Amino acid sequence: MGRIICAGLGPGDPELLSVKSDRLIRAARHVAYFRKAGRSGQARRIVEGMLRPDVVEHPMDYPVTTEIPFDHPDYNRLLAEFYDLWADRLANLAATEEIVVLCEGDPLFYGSFMHLHTRLQGRAEVEIVPGIPGMAGCWNAADLPITWGDDVLSVLAGTLSEEDLARHAAAADALVVMKTGRNLPKVRRALAAAGRLEEAWLVERGTMPGQRVARLAEVEGADCPYFAIVLVPGRGRRPELAE
Repeated sequence: MGRIICAGLGPGDPELLSVKSDRLIRAARHVAYFRKAGRSGQARRIVEGMLRPDVVEHPMDYPVTTEIPFDHPDYNRLLAEFYDLWADRLANLAATEEIVVLCEGDPLFYGSFMHLHTRLQGRAEVEIVPGIPGMAGCWNAADLPITWGDDVLSVLAGTLSEEDLARHAAAADALVVMKTGRNLPKVRRALAAAGRLEEAWLVERGTMPGQRVARLAEVEGADCPYFAIVLVPGRGRRPELAE
């Protein structure tokens, strides 16, 4: 009997994989990964050069990404059918084989694998290998201490309404905004309304080639890469610097 192993890949730099993920990926006979149709996919790029010559690859092409709004009924229907289909395929394969599923960041933190995980319960043996979350890679790449003392860290999705973003940002000590991308103008306006824009940083492709770190208030344009995160550091208690 086989099993399904979801290996967290971390924030993007292959050297930030865990020893366990690295070992499992290099030994895998079957590897599955999510990607946008027609593209190689970030997860696959991270493990380039690591896979064994006889590996069988199972690219899982999303039926939709940004073509229609995420709250549109067709968006939810298409993705639900997609996850149902791949849960069936992986469960059938796991009856006799071991499959490693690749997942950027940590699989159980905004990871696509979570949708398969819920569908696979009771159908196959599933193991999760944690990964460094993308936000941790970003604040380290930016050399930005994110929380001090008793700061509370809030993590928001840029897909929230502008009003909700502003409300949470105003109440937060330290703040991370995921899923920025095309939501960048909305996130910028919300942080300005909450009085937090001047403290905010945009990290694009953190730990990856093409990394960019900039103050959000100085960033022009209405879009940024999918792999982009907004950070607002906390202002909590900290020891005074010795003179």
